[in-house]
Amino acid sequence: QVQLVASGGGLVQAGGSLRLSCAASGRTLSIYAMGWFRQAPGKEREFVAGIAWSSGNTYYADSVKGRFTVSRDNAKNTVYLQMNSLKPDDTAVYSCAVDRTGKYGYDYWGQGTQVTVSS
Repeated sequence: QVQLVASGGGLVQAGGSLRLSCAASGRTLSIYAMGWFRQAPGKEREFVAGIAWSSGNTYYADSVKGRFTVSRDNAKNTVYLQMNSLKPDDTAVYSCAVDRTGKYGYDYWGQGTQVTVSS
């Protein structure tokens, strides 16, 4: 089993910043990539950002490029999402996920943390 614990959400004004963290743990944990997703009320879950664990290559949704930065700490099995220049449209529940093998996609998900951006 893999456990993911996300933290760092909250309420912020438009233009502000937040930093999310997600720590992964588990006896048989292996990580190919970790990512962040979000789901706003009434909308489908969408990919936000991801990072390859070995190479550090990063991937972003167009809507967050230039504002969000994903990073990792391999020793702590932790992924971060630095969110700057936040907009009300960024309001959502943000969840982290792990892709253990690179073959089947993200297969473990954290519980999510609420991010609310006020105008």
